[in-house]
Amino acid sequence: MNLILEIKFVLKITALHKFSALALILLVLLVPASLAQAQEDQADYPVYVVQAGDNISAIASRFGVSVTDLAQVNGILNVNIVNAGDELRIPGLTGIQGRLVTEVIEYGETLRSLSRLYQVPVEVISYLNHITSPIELYAGSNLIILEKDEAGLSGERASLKPGQSLLEMAVLQGTDVWTLANMNYLQGTWEALPGDVLRLPNQGADGPGSLPGAITRIEVGPLPFVQGKTSVIQLQAEQPLTISGQWMDGPLNFFRHQDGSYVAIQGVHAMLEPGVYPLTLSGKLEDGTPFGFSQLVQVNAGGYVYEEIPGVDPITLDPSVSRPEDEQWIALVEPVTVERLWDGVFEFPSPPHFYGCWPSMFGSRRSYNQSGYFYFHTGLDVCGQVGDDVFAPARGQVVFTGEMTVRGSAIMINHGWGIYTGYMHLSDILVNIGDWVEPGQLIGKVGATGRVTGPHLHWEIWAGGVQVDPLDWLAQEYP
Repeated sequence: MNLILEIKFVLKITALHKFSALALILLVLLVPASLAQAQEDQADYPVYVVQAGDNISAIASRFGVSVTDLAQVNGILNVNIVNAGDELRIPGLTGIQGRLVTEVIEYGETLRSLSRLYQVPVEVISYLNHITSPIELYAGSNLIILEKDEAGLSGERASLKPGQSLLEMAVLQGTDVWTLANMNYLQGTWEALPGDVLRLPNQGADGPGSLPGAITRIEVGPLPFVQGKTSVIQLQAEQPLTISGQWMDGPLNFFRHQDGSYVAIQGVHAMLEPGVYPLTLSGKLEDGTPFGFSQLVQVNAGGYVYEEIPGVDPITLDPSVSRPEDEQWIALVEPVTVERLWDGVFEFPSPPHFYGCWPSMFGSRRSYNQSGYFYFHTGLDVCGQVGDDVFAPARGQVVFTGEMTVRGSAIMINHGWGIYTGYMHLSDILVNIGDWVEPGQLIGKVGATGRVTGPHLHWEIWAGGVQVDPLDWLAQEYP
């Protein structure tokens, strides 16, 4: 009996050992495979480089993933902490691998031109950025792209001329037709149309991707545009050209800069609603090649304050008085002088000890005598007492001196290229219409005439028929 029990015990131990060995073999086979699969899945995640101002919630929303999933994949314990430059793995982007970076869209680019530049299909760019319509790609917006080094970018631009085949272009450019078709995402050689801007298989990918290669640079900025700020549109080309433009419903006036570029200086109205608005350029190169491009440009709010101003003479608020005066004042800045008369940064128009003493800043939304905030401050108010000096900030020619109901005793000076300065509420005017003035020249005296509640200098700067913030012109040179 004892022998039988001993044999049964041995058999049980042997069976247990066999089971343990089998389990151990399964663990050896399965666990490394699971780890390898996890590592492989992890490696497949594209990596996003965190930008200044990013947070986990915004990043998750942008890529259409949950904050929980994003934090879990990256081992983030505190979702409130993320630093610029950190690299986050992004789950859920099936089939996409690489390093994702954010770029500001420059003027002159479309989905197709960016696809050709970065050698990434349009569908991938659209997928990464949730783009459903090409018009969503506006200048000044941020775009997520798959990062490429210089070697990974396509090269120079060339436009297909009328009557020219893709084969002919390929021969002239020292390449083959299939390389051109593939790198420009053409389904076939027949898809290339006259005027189409193609990328070549070489180095040198600078320049606006939707404009002819002879146009080497377009700078529109600063981007995004901001209410009440001065914007500069500057174009460089390898050959002379004619160019015109339009911002919203008004013309852009281009002039030849001393460096050979073409420049337009345009103000953004301080009361323009934030949003996106069209900026259009068109013209012709010296060789007869026409070009044209239109793109929406983002306009941001200027962050202006609200002011209530009581005790204003009601006559200065009467539309029958103010509107004709406004029309007269606006008409003064409509002529555009082709010569740039100023040079460098504008000088301060008051004695130095008043610098920084601004009773009211440009752009503030105003309520007069408890009215609605229908008005905005069209200039910069500078401290001063009746009789204090007022100086010309730059070279120019006087185009107006006189008395006005709202503006009081006023002066307007033309500085060329559509740039004007205005001076209001003066007590004395010391220049005449037609006079040429130089920087620092005495032109008048501070007063308290017109719509005022006390003596001060109201100083305006106009750019392209729009009042802009004078402080910018004291801080930098335009263009």
